[in-house]
Amino acid sequence: MSDLRRTRILAAVAACLTLCAGLGVRGAVDGDVAKYAGDALYTVLLCTLVVLLAPATRPRVAGGIALLVSWAVECAQLTGVPAELAERSVVARLVLGSTFNAPDLLWYAVGAGLFLLICAVVPRPGGLRHA
Repeated sequence: MSDLRRTRILAAVAACLTLCAGLGVRGAVDGDVAKYAGDALYTVLLCTLVVLLAPATRPRVAGGIALLVSWAVECAQLTGVPAELAERSVVARLVLGSTFNAPDLLWYAVGAGLFLLICAVVPRPGGLRHA
């Protein structure tokens, strides 16, 4: 099995675990802890999806892309379009949110940092560089 294929498999497993963790936190805890943990895990999930789609992507690049997408989705909430879509679909509500909240921007950065910390600890297949 190629290193990129192994990386893709690990990314898929990590995405599933992250999704479960995010939904689990929201189901088990209330208030700000659940909300901000969910925000951070949203960005971790996006990081894993970037690696799943492009397994040779370096963690810093994956983290940066995921952070920019997270911020873009949050800022899009200022338009009201995500809120309108969220009224029609649970999936849209989970993916796009509905209401802009400035502190979320910080928690997305925390999620990107968490992803980088995990990448620093977990070796990548074939010695792909972490830088």
